Amino acid sequence: MNWVVRVMLNRSDYLILGAAFISFLFSVSLWFGIFGEDQKFAGIFVGIWVPSIISLGNYFKLKAGGK
Repeated sequence: MNWVVRVMLNRSDYLILGAAFISFLFSVSLWFGIFGEDQKFAGIFVGIWVPSIISLGNYFKLKAGGK
């Protein structure tokens, strides 16, 4: 059997994932010191934002009816 899962993303999904991806890139840039000297603890702190942004977006999506 060939199971195909289709995922349809709407505009809010792309905004949430985009914000999480930007946070991830910012975290990596702080960790490796791309824009100055490395700030590992700040990179870890910003890295924690990624699951928080996704969770908060999921909460508001479910609160709005899952559309």
